[in-house]
Amino acid sequence: MKTDLVWSWVCTTKLHVVVAVRVLAYFGWTLCSSAGAAQIVAGDAEKAAFAVRDNMQGLKLLDHIQLLEDKSATLTINDISRLGREGGFAAPASISPNIGYTKSAWWVKLTLVNSAAEPLDVILRQHYPLIDYIDLWQARADGSWRLHRTGDMRPFRERDIEHRDFLFRMTLPPQSSTVHYLRYETEGPTDISLSLYTPIKLIKALSREQLAYGLYYGGFLVLVIYNLFIFIAVRDRVFLYYLLYVVSYGLYMGCHNGLTFQFLWPDYPGWGNQSLVVLLALSLFWALQFSRKILSIGSFSPRLDKIAVALLAVVFVSLCGAMVFPYSFMIVALSIITMLEMPLILAMGVTCLLAGFAPARYFMVAWSALIVGVIVYMLKIFGLLPHTFLTENGFQIGSLIEMVLLSLALGSRVNDLKRQSRTDALTSLANRREFDDILRSEFHRAYRNQQPLSLLMIDIDYFKQFNDRFGHAKGDDVLKMVGGLLGSNVRKPNIPCRFGGEEFAVILPRTRCREAMTLAERLRAQVEQKSGDSEQVTISIGVACAENGVVSSVSQLLDAADRALYYAKEQGRNRVVNIEELEPMFNLARP
Repeated sequence: MKTDLVWSWVCTTKLHVVVAVRVLAYFGWTLCSSAGAAQIVAGDAEKAAFAVRDNMQGLKLLDHIQLLEDKSATLTINDISRLGREGGFAAPASISPNIGYTKSAWWVKLTLVNSAAEPLDVILRQHYPLIDYIDLWQARADGSWRLHRTGDMRPFRERDIEHRDFLFRMTLPPQSSTVHYLRYETEGPTDISLSLYTPIKLIKALSREQLAYGLYYGGFLVLVIYNLFIFIAVRDRVFLYYLLYVVSYGLYMGCHNGLTFQFLWPDYPGWGNQSLVVLLALSLFWALQFSRKILSIGSFSPRLDKIAVALLAVVFVSLCGAMVFPYSFMIVALSIITMLEMPLILAMGVTCLLAGFAPARYFMVAWSALIVGVIVYMLKIFGLLPHTFLTENGFQIGSLIEMVLLSLALGSRVNDLKRQSRTDALTSLANRREFDDILRSEFHRAYRNQQPLSLLMIDIDYFKQFNDRFGHAKGDDVLKMVGGLLGSNVRKPNIPCRFGGEEFAVILPRTRCREAMTLAERLRAQVEQKSGDSEQVTISIGVACAENGVVSSVSQLLDAADRALYYAKEQGRNRVVNIEELEPMFNLARP
């Protein structure tokens, strides 16, 4: 039971974890903040200056920046320059530059020292691409400032370098110490993540990143195309919900990585910012709808399904609101919805797992891969794991593994659909379509290998009168009872089937007439014994056998079993008749 609960818990999504962490960061930072125009973060300012060199490749500047919080967001560059000269900035020794949600503007002071005799071209990179406004002031030798203005609320073409991250081109004079100020202001989380490159090293780094992102989104595209073809073939809506979830989630990750702003809507920064919450709402909506259907929760718990439908309505309203209301409001609303969705998916997972529903296991394993990736990424953010390729890309790796495993779960569903199309829903026996295919295959095998093959045709006696007297519900119970006896008494390789209506059939490969008669008589006696005195149920059985390659076609064998069954009913029912008792075997072989 504990194992089931653990597996169920991991079926919550990355969206749940991310939004929850951001909300906690928001409220935690709000409580810790105090009134005032500017707050200085304590630390050692003497460590701030950074000596650049000509082979830098993504050198992190965390230990070389100084921070200042502008609570009123009104300080100008002149105010900041004065505070910088007076020691108003300090290094972030006690908090992480991953600040989270705040209404303050944040200023960063960065001093770069070029001790070489030649000018040095460098590129300053801000890794987190979801900053509304980010401005860089670079001090000139004459005391003026060179201003770089960018951010995802400004047109993409205004960037120094048109890239998903914020890249600032700078030339450092020889034998110089240059002061730079950056101002961050955003409605989303403030994540100060600065690194320094030389141009050649940056090109190499971006080439590797583009390859990784190409593989990641290419994997998403392959999954979409693959499952689209399956959806077209099987017309099962679960595949449609999966496709919509993958597309909305992939676009959400594209927003998170800054790629949608770069390639899809570079001239619409307002929509680029709002699309993040819209796609988040879409991802939540389709994730829940997909979970409902892949788990078939309505069959296991109608109450949970009704709750899920109600929550879907709430998410839909929030989706409409995400297109109108500001980001800062909608992210809180979606966070609350996420907190409601988590225990619901947990309850759905537990219910289906305890019911032994096979797709639930695939479902939970898939989500567990995603959650592990999220946890690894979060531990990296909080400094508990080193910055590596795996920890930096935990989101992407975990989500891609999740999507692949969910696709495998859907592949399992295709097999279930195929099985259901060949299984009688009432008795769980093979249906007429499956019977025809199996009988044809077994007949050709028996004829080719000169092996015996027997067939039982079974009919419930006076079934129409039984239905008229006791009702169709009781009639269904009788069909289930007979089907259950066949399923429990007929062992592989023999195949029990529901032929249609009140008729059943049993295919008996490599079985001679004497053995078939023994089985038929046992089945007849068990049905008679199991039915009650007030609702007496009996069956008639016709037996036909194809031995030594005498019968030349499937239709002849089936016709022989039918004639034997008809004769059993003519003789008073509740009996077994072998076709050999009626006519010589050579007559069966006639064309």
